[in-house]
Order: sequence, then structure tokens, then C-alpha cells
Amino acid sequence: MSSNIHAFINPMSILKKFCLFLSFTIFTLSTIAQTTPKREFRGTWIHTVGQGKYAKMSTQEMKAYFINLLDDLQRLKINAVLFQIRPEADAWYASPYEPWSRYITGVQGRNPGWDPLAFMVKECHKRNIDLHAWLNPYRVRTSPRKELAPDHIYFKHPDWFINYGDYIWFDPGNPECREFIETVIKDIVTRYDIDAIHMDDYFYPYPIVDSQFDDSRSFRKYGLDKGYTIAQKSDWRRENVNKLIEEVHELVHKTKPWVEFGVSPFGIYRNQKRDPNGSKTNGLSNYDDLYADVTYWLKMGWVDYNIPQLYWEIGHRAADYQILIDWWSKNNYGIPLYIGQDIIRTIRPDSLKFSQLYRKMLMVSEYPKVTGNCFWPGYELERNAGGIADSLTNVYHKYPAILPANNRYDQTPPKSVTNLVYSKDKDNRLRLSWTAPTARTEMDKAAYYVVYRFNSQGDINLEDPSKIVSITRSNEYRIPRKPISRKVYVVTAFDRCHNESRGELIVVPN
Repeated sequence: MSSNIHAFINPMSILKKFCLFLSFTIFTLSTIAQTTPKREFRGTWIHTVGQGKYAKMSTQEMKAYFINLLDDLQRLKINAVLFQIRPEADAWYASPYEPWSRYITGVQGRNPGWDPLAFMVKECHKRNIDLHAWLNPYRVRTSPRKELAPDHIYFKHPDWFINYGDYIWFDPGNPECREFIETVIKDIVTRYDIDAIHMDDYFYPYPIVDSQFDDSRSFRKYGLDKGYTIAQKSDWRRENVNKLIEEVHELVHKTKPWVEFGVSPFGIYRNQKRDPNGSKTNGLSNYDDLYADVTYWLKMGWVDYNIPQLYWEIGHRAADYQILIDWWSKNNYGIPLYIGQDIIRTIRPDSLKFSQLYRKMLMVSEYPKVTGNCFWPGYELERNAGGIADSLTNVYHKYPAILPANNRYDQTPPKSVTNLVYSKDKDNRLRLSWTAPTARTEMDKAAYYVVYRFNSQGDINLEDPSKIVSITRSNEYRIPRKPISRKVYVVTAFDRCHNESRGELIVVPN
């Protein structure tokens, strides 16, 4: 049978089809690169939980590592880093409420002698990367082998906590737990120049087979007493998380209006078999298993962005990426929507034939309500797993991108820069300089600037990201080489909510 099949194969036909496919792919990738939007969320998660490598580094080695990592991400034109600062009710910063994280020094509570969060904020902003302080609200310990620091809140209020499998968990049904978590968050927002508070998918814990999360004590006290019945315990649990989300959103914006509050929930909200409005999927869900009523938060405007973790493959039998991106784009209630992309499951470095990056990124570009991506984990970008960094650099992030404007809280752009001039420095190199616009409030101030370059005879289009030559927090730009012909430079100012001012123009002669 196989010999008969081979008799009808035309080798030239196969070659022709392959060449046509290759030409189409190159043309499409080129088109994607040329149509890269000026505004796009390009984030990555940097997790610290379970990362034993940091405890083996000295302070200087860790600082050097983070600097190199951020340099790599800057080259990839990443504009937001979601840095995990509270992995187990402990801290990657100087907290007055919780002990230092074990993942910094190897021992929970041991003072490293420096403040990693303050360092990361400074280094991210130096590269004009937003720093989202990522914390896990309820998780306390991930393994019984991990000792808690003597001054951990667990020992002060043991009645606040629930043991579940190998984990220790804050009891979400206890209002005192919620108040403590909110106190921790307010402290972070108040003392650090972060750009967002971020929570991922860990609300009520992921279910363990043949094990019950025993919150019966708090349910008797705060559920039954509030009129919930045993049959309504799931509703009570969801309401507990709802209260946390609503209150965190309010306190964040009350403390600093420009700081965002975002979430990255598990990729399935609810399966259609449980809810006709759910997705055509068959897996664990936020609503039924984690008690996270994500679409309700979106509808109520309690989060400022949503990054569902769509970590599965296109065509996955239980959770098809294509089905889920379509579902979320239709059920996000106008809140900014970015897609959580799993690098390894997309690239599959173990298989030369498998990569869905092109198809996934093409789908993202086809949904107007999807305005960016967030890559998990950032360490795979660092090591260029499966060529992911090369693909971003050469195609999908070929040009810089500005973060989407946070227009729910501020639609007023800053004033334009003034005193835009060019001059020569001591090395006889040209540079532009300008004066920051005047501002009455923090919301009015210029947070950073964008410099565009155009040919003197061409159109000036500030929506073209290929014309961006610098995104900087400095008040000057050094022209890298002497222009061959006259160039037109335009400088605009952006505020903390990413609103853009009118441009100031200058012509630089050759």
C-alpha cells in the first residue's frame, strides 16, 4: 500500500507547496511586525516562590543578576514586570507586619540588609518599565518542611489559619484576616513607588482530592450568623473574596489614584456544562472551585486590568486556547484585557515541529479588546527558551510600545514640554534637552517622555511606533550619530496614567 501512495507523490508539487507556505509565513510575520500597535501591554511574571537560587547569592550578586535580567527584558521591549514580593505571607521588602522572605536568604525572617523591592522599583523605572507588586493574599506556607519565622503572624493569631494538605492558608471567611491583608497592601502602596498591585489565581486553594478545606468555624460565626445556609456556603465563600477585591481596589486608589489593581485569574471562569454563559471547556473553574467570581469583579469595575492565564494549547481537548481567548474577549466588561501566555507550552523547545507562538500572537492581534500579553515565566524569556526572545525582538516586539492609558481615573494629559533645544555636548555629539511641563498635582506631572524622529519631508504620525527612538525619564536625549539629512524630532510627555501630551517639534540640521 505505501509503495502505491509514493507512486502518486510529485516531489516538485511538495516543494512548491512548501515554498508557498514559507512565503506566506514570512509575509504574514512581516505584516505583524509592521502593524505593531503603539500601545500594548508587554508584561512578564518574575516569581520568587520556590526559587532557591537567590539564597545562594550575595547582595551584590543578586543586584547584578536583577540588573542583567532587566537589561534583557528591556531589550525585548517588555514594559511591565510583575514581581512577586509576598510569596508566603512574607516579604521581599522591609515590612513592619511580616518577616523577610525565606527565598532571599534561605531563612524566613533573616534580614538581607537591603530592600529588593525598592531596588527593583528604581531599576525598572530607570528602564521605563512599570513595576507591578505581585502578592498572594491568602497563602502562608507551601510545605511542612518550611519553618515559619518566630514573629510570623501565624503564631500571634493561630485561629486565623487553616491547614490544608501541605499548605497553611489564611481563612478568607475571617474578616480579621482580610483587614490584615489590606493593611499589608496599604503599607506597600504608601511607602513604595510601585505602579500596580497584582494578584494571581490563588484565592481559595486549589482542591485536593478527598480533602476538605475546613472553614466550618468561620462559616458558623460569619456565614450562618449572616443568614447563609449550608447549601449557600459556596456563595458565602465567593462573597468573602468579593469583599477583599472590592476593598483592595478602593484602598489602592484612595491611597494613590494612579496605582492600578490587577488580577491574573485561572483561565476558565466557568464551564458551559455548569453555566450556559460559560466557555465550551471542561476543567477546573474560578467560580466553582476557587470561589473567584472574576466576571463580577469586572462588571463592578473593581479591577483595573485582567490577565486570564490561557496557558493551554490551541486545540487542547479540555481548555482550547482559541475558545478561551474568544470567551474572555466577549466577557470582560470593558476592563483592559491582556492574555497570560505560557512560554514552554507555546514554544515546546523539546519539539522542532511544534510552536504555536505565531498563531497565538496572531489571534491576540485579531481581537480589538485584547491589548497585550503577559509571559510566564520571565526566566524563560531570560534564557530564550525555544527562541522566544528572538521572536519577540525580531517580530512581535520589533518596535517599542507604550502601556495602554488608564483612562478610568484620568483622561487629562500633562502639559507639553517647554524649551526644547538641541546642542552639542563635550564629545561634539548632538543632544536634545527640554524642560518638564508645569503641574499642580502628582496626577498632572510628567512621569516620562517619548522622543519620535521623522524625515524632514515626511508626514508626522505619532501613532507610528517605528518612529519612537527613545522612551525616557530623563529630560534629554542624546542623538546617537550625526544625521545624514535634516531630521524632525517630536517630544511628548506622559503622566502616571499614560496619557500623552501634545508634541513639541524641533528640526535638527545635518
